[in-house]
Amino acid sequence: QVQLVESGGGLVQAGGSLRLSCAASGRTYNSYHLGWFRQAPGKEREFVAAITWSGLNTLYADSVKGRFTISRDNAKNTVYLQMNSLKTEDTAVYYCAATYRWAPANEYEYSYWGQGTQVTVSS
Repeated sequence: QVQLVESGGGLVQAGGSLRLSCAASGRTYNSYHLGWFRQAPGKEREFVAAITWSGLNTLYADSVKGRFTISRDNAKNTVYLQMNSLKTEDTAVYYCAATYRWAPANEYEYSYWGQGTQVTVSS
């Protein structure tokens, strides 16, 4: 069992930066691959980025590649999403999720989800 709690969302101007954090609890946290997803109003939830349990492999959606960076600190049981050069279209609720199986862009492979944190990018 893994519990996930996101933080770090907020309001930022276009071109700005935010860093999201996702704190995890549970004995087997370090065995899970972790992903970030987002859902904008009126849209389906979409994949943003994912990182393997070791931190050695990452994957990004094309829409955020080069602007967002996912990382994890297993000693702190935390995964991060550094978001730079934010655009208005990045506005969404951001969720972190955990999975045993490395199928990073498939939300149905993720067993555990956080409650989400709102990111709003103004023009």
